[in-house]
Amino acid sequence: MNPLRRSFLKLLGAAGAAAVTPGPALADRIRVLPDAAGSADPGVAGQISPELARAVGQLTVGPAASQGGLSVLWLLHGGAKGGAALETLTLDEARARGALTVVERAQASVPELIAENRGKVHVLLLAGEILIGGKQNRVLREDLLLPPLSGPRNISVYCVEQGRWNEGRKDFESRSTVVQPSVRSQVLGKAEQSRIWAGVAAARQSVQAESRTGSYQSVYEAPEVKAHLDQATRTLESIPVSGVVGAAVFVGASLAGIDLFHAEGLFAREWPKLLRAYALDGYRVVPTGWDEGAARSRVDGLLRGAARVEGSLRASAGVGRLFEFAIDKHRGAALLVESQAVHLAIL
Repeated sequence: MNPLRRSFLKLLGAAGAAAVTPGPALADRIRVLPDAAGSADPGVAGQISPELARAVGQLTVGPAASQGGLSVLWLLHGGAKGGAALETLTLDEARARGALTVVERAQASVPELIAENRGKVHVLLLAGEILIGGKQNRVLREDLLLPPLSGPRNISVYCVEQGRWNEGRKDFESRSTVVQPSVRSQVLGKAEQSRIWAGVAAARQSVQAESRTGSYQSVYEAPEVKAHLDQATRTLESIPVSGVVGAAVFVGASLAGIDLFHAEGLFAREWPKLLRAYALDGYRVVPTGWDEGAARSRVDGLLRGAARVEGSLRASAGVGRLFEFAIDKHRGAALLVESQAVHLAIL
């Protein structure tokens, strides 16, 4: 081959390589999207949620019930339904069916686990629900609606068992327990892990719950607490009228929190464990003269405020979006899916 032809072929080869190698402009258009749970997405601030406004705008504050130091105002759906409610399983129901698995990451990390919905129905996990197992017990940081056949998803959690980091069991189970409102409020507020541990320690100390590993679950297992919960929830566990989709709960004269769901049946299935968590805040609380009229005014004003409150809107690790806000010294979060507020918590 003569030198001129060899030089010509080299020039063609270099041009071809340049043609198939992505330049800076193409490389800039290729992005690996961050995981929704793993990224510290602050959301878009200054938002108002039409879904939340519609949900609370259709509520009426219904009858009241009291047991010991706890009082409840039932929240009834008073308007036309905006659409069919999503068929949804609770965490406990999905675990019982074998549809939901929750495990440690391959490289175990305190603030993250892997959840997968292998079933054909949506699964709702609530901020504050306790997961037992793995290298240490955890609590969910935020509401999460896993779609059917979701595949593995990173989910955000806090540690609620500071003194253990070894594998008791590979996966996580649920014992239908939720941290009490004083701790769940810190969860909604994205508190530092140290503040969650402080809340766990205070909760255990208040009931003198013994745990070698500092597990929050020991609070529920203390014999005196079990007796208190059985007594405190006996009357309130039964929902007295149809159409109830939520409850505002008072401990003594103070509002402990509000939980509202998009469907009557879903609230009825989630209510027993939420009630027991509220009752923990009422442990050893001396009943006071609860003013029902003042309580109704308080709840009505808070709900009307939530309809127009500005907050932060961000993506969820499941389906839908999370709307997070602060209102009148309370923290709130609403899981919004398909134009519905699937769950609202104000604590």
